[in-house]
Amino acid sequence: MSYGQPKMLISGGDGKFATQIIESNRDLPADAKYQIFAPSKEEMDITDAKVVEEYVSSWKPDVFLHAAAYTRPMAKHYENPDKSIQINIIGTANIVLSCMRHNKLKAENECSEHNDGMSGKYPGPKNIKFVYVSTDYVYPGTEGNYQETSPLLPYSKDNVKDGCFKYGWSKLGGEAAAHIYDNSLILRVCMCNSPFPHNKALADVKKSLIYDKEAARITLQLLDETGIINIGGEPQTIHEFAKKDNPGIEKMFIKGVKDVSMAPNITMNIDKLKNTLGENYVLQRSMD
Repeated sequence: MSYGQPKMLISGGDGKFATQIIESNRDLPADAKYQIFAPSKEEMDITDAKVVEEYVSSWKPDVFLHAAAYTRPMAKHYENPDKSIQINIIGTANIVLSCMRHNKLKAENECSEHNDGMSGKYPGPKNIKFVYVSTDYVYPGTEGNYQETSPLLPYSKDNVKDGCFKYGWSKLGGEAAAHIYDNSLILRVCMCNSPFPHNKALADVKKSLIYDKEAARITLQLLDETGIINIGGEPQTIHEFAKKDNPGIEKMFIKGVKDVSMAPNITMNIDKLKNTLGENYVLQRSMD
């Protein structure tokens, strides 16, 4: 690694999205690459605040990309809501608090060094950038075309608090911690594994799906941003998305899903993403 290369610490380093981030980083020009450290979820257990603190203190990242999460299958959030809270809410808060402590300690040390040897006002240190990988499940899922400023309310059919509902709220809990942290970027991502992992796809549910490889490539282009950005593709049914790479994939419908209630239209408005990336916004649909 070259001297001065920015450092990135990734939670859930053995997960599929973290793996895609690492692979996409390899494709970047030499002067744009990150030095990445991606411990597995067992190595850096985000539910253990002391463990997180040790990794942040030893690695001293410029960017903390929080990719670890309790996710699919959605039904498990109904069966194990305690894990949803521990991992998605408390785990995220542990990371944010650790970044805050690191920033404070760094500021105290650098301020002391500045006062010992230099004149003028100390400008302050560069805080860790905290990037939180959130989800489209935080949106209501009925009207679609949700903007970053749209009201948030995870979908619930007939007020049933099922797995999708609880997952959405657990990710919103993580967003709350990210919002409190000053130097944060929240990415509401609609992605799936590549290739499409099922032999059937919903023909009456609309989303803004892209493959995780593309989501990773886009994420690395957004790390200088703050606030909230939707990451996804054009609105279409899940079946329409999947059949582009698998023309023979079978259709299924919401009524055939028994374990969770699926939001019928959770499509996201991606104008902010397009405007931010400008001419660099090019979806390279690939299953490689």
